[in-house]
Amino acid sequence: MALLLENKKEIVAQVNETASIAFSAVVADYQGLSVEKLTQLRVEARKLGVTTRVVRNTLAKRALQGTQFDILNDNLVGPTILGFSTSEDDMGAAARLFEEFAKANKAFELKAAAFDGKVYQGEEVSVIANLPNQEKALTMLANVLQAPISKLGRLLTALKEKDEQEAA
Repeated sequence: MALLLENKKEIVAQVNETASIAFSAVVADYQGLSVEKLTQLRVEARKLGVTTRVVRNTLAKRALQGTQFDILNDNLVGPTILGFSTSEDDMGAAARLFEEFAKANKAFELKAAAFDGKVYQGEEVSVIANLPNQEKALTMLANVLQAPISKLGRLLTALKEKDEQEAA
């Protein structure tokens, strides 16, 4: 179905707007997937705050111009679905979603991802997928801060027990 020029401009504007506020982007090949499977992906994406879009490659290239994701243009070949993580609380959500979906659906192939000005090809997308969300990062920080304090507490307890044994 041919798109009218106004529709193309609207698509480019929408994708550009999303890319402008996104923290990371993922490009995948969806060829061979059923409509039902793509619908499942979109439903999961909405739950995680990930924006997905199937766009013609020429329109995607225009939409990504002037954003931090124009470095993905070389990967816009063949059937392409774009995923954008727009939540500051979980910058790797799109990569994580696409990676999990690719494991369950062999026809779904990860092409590349971009984060912080770098492109990650194919299997390297897991680098972004493993980025912790805000809650996980704060938990990790709390554990790091707590470790020295708990070690000090164990040391003081051990010294106290040693003094008690020597006194007895």
